[in-house]
This record gives sequence, structure tokens and C-alpha cells, in this order.
Amino acid sequence: MSAATIGIGIIGSGAIALANHLPGFALCENTKVVALCDSNPQTLAAAGQRTGIGATYTDYREMLKRDDVHAVVIATPNVLHGPITVAAARAGKHVLCEKPIAMNAFEAVTMANTCDAAGVRHMTAFTYRFVPAMRYMHHLVHRGDIGQPYHFRAQRFQDWGDRNLGWRQVKSLAGSGEMGDMLAHRIDYGHFLVGPVARLVSDQQRFLDTRAGNSASDLDDWVAIMARYNTGATGVLESTKLATGRGEGHYGLDLAEVNGPGGTLAFTTQRPLELKVGKPGGKDLETVAVPHEFLVYPGSTRDPNQGDPVATFRYDQNVEFVNAVREGRPATPSLWDGARVQQVMDAAILSASELRWIDVPPLPID
Repeated sequence: MSAATIGIGIIGSGAIALANHLPGFALCENTKVVALCDSNPQTLAAAGQRTGIGATYTDYREMLKRDDVHAVVIATPNVLHGPITVAAARAGKHVLCEKPIAMNAFEAVTMANTCDAAGVRHMTAFTYRFVPAMRYMHHLVHRGDIGQPYHFRAQRFQDWGDRNLGWRQVKSLAGSGEMGDMLAHRIDYGHFLVGPVARLVSDQQRFLDTRAGNSASDLDDWVAIMARYNTGATGVLESTKLATGRGEGHYGLDLAEVNGPGGTLAFTTQRPLELKVGKPGGKDLETVAVPHEFLVYPGSTRDPNQGDPVATFRYDQNVEFVNAVREGRPATPSLWDGARVQQVMDAAILSASELRWIDVPPLPID
């Protein structure tokens, strides 16, 4: 597409859509959110009132009929990601889908293949790839500054207590619990930094069968993975919603670290504009500011000095999506990146069930 206005339809008009996607699209020239959809009439009405967008739908199929909707954001319960993505692609709409993109790897691969066959751009909302510190960390690892990585580790610790998690605690709607909700991003960290997982062993646990309001939960609230990557690097990933006192959301611990013979690199989303760097023979990690050229994603008009940096990096993913649509090129990260994470999740669930190491198969595009 050229300079013509790109119309966006948002399917699933809750907190994520309003907090992340609307400000992101506001950064994009000749781009307008023209329609909202949500199966919950109350959520839809609140979103329409807050945004001033009058075109609202409770059925995404009706929204997909609009000629002025060229691309969609899918921010629904996970069980709907696959059917909506396939319908959108067949209607010629570009797709930005929240993670995890599917209920299983087969569905995820089908989604990516359908989008490719339809010639539409597609993207997985792995928002944290756009953290300035993560982008700089990726640059240093792939430039070889720490040598071939030995180890990757990630921790996502939050204190949600017994809060009602809504559909996220229901297996038939979410597919997995803490695994898909929070560890999915950290699995992608590992892919971004050290490459695909070759094999893994995993465990998961549900400590709370009932949450606030006497709501039943049949999914994990803690998960851990020990992995071996194709490069030979090792990985340890752990995520929980029951790390008492750790806070939640932007304030819960989110740490990623890579160790190699030439040094260590570590970052946390709580400090998105700095890295921790360790050198051989050092006794502690040194804080290094992220260089200016990594503060904003290429093509974004966002001012890095405006707003809370813990939140504002998230808007750059929408810029990448719109620019990919406009330029007719693949978006990064794509649905194939989402499918790669889904394969790891499937293997981890099987491992925890059968108490054994599981090989992670390559994607069809590998």
C-alpha cells in the first residue's frame, strides 16, 4: 500500500487494545482505527465511549466485511485467535495477533500458512522485542561481543495472589495458564537471543484450584523449563503469578540474561533503557545506558523522552506492523515466530505430563 490511509479494526477491545494498540497506531501516519469489535457488549460500549469510535460490532465476521478495514488486531481469548486469523486472511486483511497465537502448534502453523497463501502481512505481538534494552542486547549478542552463548535464563515473577484471572484460568479458552500468559514472551526472548530450542524438560503446577469469587481454575500458575538450544546453549526459564511481594504488571520481576565466554548481558523490563554488563574476571555487573540509536524502533516517530519508558516502547510494535503492510514486506516478529513459541509450549506441556525430555521439531519454513 502507498500513502493511502490504512484502516484498522480491533477485535477484542479490552485493556490490552486500549493501552498498547491505540497509542501505537496513533504514531503511524495515514493510519486510523475505524472499527471495534468485542463479544461483550459492556466492554464494547466502554471502548467505544473512551475512543469515540462509533463503528462497533459484537461479531467479527461483520466487521471483516468492511472495505475500509485493511488490517486487524486480534486481542481476544486465545481459543478465538486461530478462527479469526484464518477468516481475516481469507478476507484479505492483514493480521496482528496477541500471544500465544494459538491453542496448539498445528493451529499456529495453519494460521501462518493461511496468511502467507493469502498474501497478507502477519505479526505476533511479542511486545518485548521492542524494549530498547532487549534490542541492544540482541545487537551485542549477534555482533559476537560475548562470544557463543553458554547460557540463557529468564524469570517472570509476579504477585497476583488469588485474583480472578477470568478466561486466562480456563483451559478450554486459554489452552495454557502461566505458560502462555507470561512464559511465552520469555520463550521468544530465548529465540531472539540464542535461537531455536532443540529439546526441553518442563514442569508446571497449579497451586490455586479456586480463585477470588469462588472461580475455578484448571490451569498452571507456575511453570519452569530447562532447555537445550540448537546452538548448544542451555536455558532455564521460570514464571509464576505467586511470587509474594514481587508486585505485578510493569513492576513484577522480568529478567533475561545471557552468559558467554566474553561476558554477560542482562536486562529487566523495569529498567528498559539500560543493560547490565559483566566482563571476564569482573566481580559484578556494570550498568550501561542503551545507546540513543536503540531507544526507538526504526521508522517510529515516538519521542523517547516523552512518557513512561516502561510502557512507551510497546507502541513501536504497531509502527513495525503498519510499515510492513505499507511496504509489502514480512513483519517482525511474524506468526511464524509465534508458531515457534507454540511448538515449545506444546513440548513443555507434554514433558510435564510425561515427566521426560521432549524434542522440539523444526517449523515447516526451517
